Parts: sequence; structure tokens; C-alpha cells
Amino acid sequence: MSDDQIKEILKNSKTIAMIGVSSEKKGEDPKNLKRKPANVVMKYMQGFGYKVIPVNPFAAGEKINGEVVVECLEKISEKIDIVDVFRPSEETPVFAEEAVKIGAKTLWLQYGIQNEVAKKISEAANIKYIENKCIKQEYQKLFQNSNPVFPVLKD
Repeated sequence: MSDDQIKEILKNSKTIAMIGVSSEKKGEDPKNLKRKPANVVMKYMQGFGYKVIPVNPFAAGEKINGEVVVECLEKISEKIDIVDVFRPSEETPVFAEEAVKIGAKTLWLQYGIQNEVAKKISEAANIKYIENKCIKQEYQKLFQNSNPVFPVLKD
């Protein structure tokens, strides 16, 4: 997918369902949570006006970055533009099927995640498919003319 196509997707999207956002584990230092990649990306995208709904079956009902965590995509009542996945590649076909069911426009697999079956499911349903790219880094590159390798971590 070209930079122009990705820019168009980001420009025309408002709501992101983010699968794999972490909740705080008992006894864990809350600062660790702020450093987890999905949580960093969620907060960043929220900062640019996106509504990001965290999806994590083990944290349903909790709040992460001000949003209530939902168990699965089908439990989200609003229209989802992008399903952004922070889970292992082998789990992605299930998320592709769920994205089709809820009528998402784009399935986005984060950096290091790719799956041929998920790609075929998405394309067969006419859902845009992006793999092995970080949504935060793409946003920075396309809208802010910066391309950092790692996000600046703040406490």
C-alpha cells in the first residue's frame, strides 16, 4: 500500500478499535503500562483526535486512557473505521473475520505482524489491508514529517 493510500485512510478515519491494548496487572508499576507499545500508540492517536476503543477480553469494563475496554469487536456499538491489531500474526484471521462482520473499512496489522489468511479475508470483503506497519509511525511520517524509530517515553 502506498503512502498516499495510507494517508487517505488516516485522513478519512475517525474511530479505531485497538486490539491488544494492555491493562494494568496486579502489583505492576503503572509506569510500565505507559510504555507498552499499544498503549503508547493509543494515547498518541487520541492526541490527534481519533477515538480509540481498546479491545481486550481480559480487561473488559476497565478504563484505559479514558476509554472503557470492550471484550471483542462485536461489542462495539459505533462504526469502526480501522481495526488496529497488536496481537501475534497467527491470531489475525479471527480479527479479520470480526472486522468483516462489523463492517470496518481497514484492517491494520502493526509492525511485525502479517498473515496471508487475514489478508485474503480482508480483500475478499473489500476491506483495506495494511500489515507490518505502525499506525503511529505512519501518522508521524505522513502528517508531521518526522520518522522516529522509537516514541519518546514520558512518565
